[in-house]
Amino acid sequence: MNIKNVIKNIFSNPTSFFFRNLGTKQIIAKNTFWLATAEAITRFLKFFLIIYVARILGATEYGKFTFALAFVALFAVFSDLGISTITTRELAKNKSKEKDFSAIFSLKLLLAIGTLTIICLGSFFITLEPEIRSIIWVLGIYIVISGFSEIIYAFFRARQKMEYEAWTKIIQALAVTGAGFFVLFNLPSVKNLSFAYLIASSVALIFILIFFNFKVSRLHFSFNRQIWKNILSLSWPLALAGVFGTVYNSIDSVMMGYWGQITQVGWYNAAYKIIGVTLIPAGLIGTSFFPLLSKRLKESKQEFQKIWHYYLEIMIFLAVPIVAGGVALAPKIINFVYGPKYSPATLAFQILIIMAGLIFLLIPFSQALVVSNQQKKLFLITMSGAIVNMFLNFILIPKYSLYGAAVATLITYFLVFLLYIGFTLRFTPIKRCNPKLIYTFLLAIISSTLMCLVIFFSVIYNLHVVYIVLLASLFYFFSFFIFQKVLNYFIK
Repeated sequence: MNIKNVIKNIFSNPTSFFFRNLGTKQIIAKNTFWLATAEAITRFLKFFLIIYVARILGATEYGKFTFALAFVALFAVFSDLGISTITTRELAKNKSKEKDFSAIFSLKLLLAIGTLTIICLGSFFITLEPEIRSIIWVLGIYIVISGFSEIIYAFFRARQKMEYEAWTKIIQALAVTGAGFFVLFNLPSVKNLSFAYLIASSVALIFILIFFNFKVSRLHFSFNRQIWKNILSLSWPLALAGVFGTVYNSIDSVMMGYWGQITQVGWYNAAYKIIGVTLIPAGLIGTSFFPLLSKRLKESKQEFQKIWHYYLEIMIFLAVPIVAGGVALAPKIINFVYGPKYSPATLAFQILIIMAGLIFLLIPFSQALVVSNQQKKLFLITMSGAIVNMFLNFILIPKYSLYGAAVATLITYFLVFLLYIGFTLRFTPIKRCNPKLIYTFLLAIISSTLMCLVIFFSVIYNLHVVYIVLLASLFYFFSFFIFQKVLNYFIK
């Protein structure tokens, strides 16, 4: 199905296009549309809420909230242990395995209970402040409840029915955002905000479970140790990779908070929240490609490699301008989002936006390893990253605070990226470099450089940051495709 036919099907039969799986490109387009819609709405709502949380509560109180959340995130991986990703992969490969879902669902429940117990016990060792400890307990329940929906999403992804996931995520985001704003404008405090997150997520999860039970597949508990053993034998490398990955994503905030740098935690996480927004396209595209890569690897290694190269090409096209534009516009972005009180977050944002570009590029390599049943390699990679990150944080944070944490994170991701490339080329069907990837990377660099030169023209730079981003994006896309046409002409 070519692009022209995809567009034709959208207008001629929109119901079929958006709710049925018709072909490879249509499936990617449909799933990307639904995930993009959900992510755009949920990220916008939650990000809009976080802006007000940071502005109304201030950097110190916001730092308490993000410190507690970072500590909880360190243990959140134990509530899943990689079973959601493996469930998607296994069900996408073999639909008959859907009969095992009840046992997997039950396993998820037991893991959630165990994780919450660990979080509550750990809170007594990380802080002496009763207020922060109580926030950790509330957010621990929130994280476990929010993560519980991931196993449902895994089922939707296996069937490549991301529209179900999209609608449930939107409802959850609306509930959390609505409750959060109610608290901020009526009972503003970190503890009340934590309870708002918890109550809203609980209501959303109930809706998701009811929808799944009556519209998708009947839910019931099944304590099948053999199925648990089988799924955990496949997922444990991902689980350990998740543990170490969480370490180098959250340990910096936990360490700063433990050393009493609560305000700095607020500044650092303010920058990190914007980075999360820039990573939305990476998550959307990755989620759309993952089940398709799983299916194509089983059918044809040649087709798998072709789709993977197309995947990486898209990531390169997006990553380079995001990094270039983010570094150039960092002061304006921080001031626009949080106000001048958060200006210390600017340098941290500039460092972290480079990390975001690396994440765009490493995701295809990570997924190639997973679909090739090389989860153990992910464990080795993330373990190496976690060790390096903790070592760098111990050295850099005491001296450079949030900027040291940002540099430690960037160095860690660069090391992880190199390891992903090496392991992917050695242990997956991806054995050669496509020259088109090199062309795409060079064109992206040239177009991004020109884009930055345009940004710094006074007539452009003095505009509102939203207008600058829009104009810069248009210029990048236009120049990239012009250069691409010229290059293709000479190659032919």
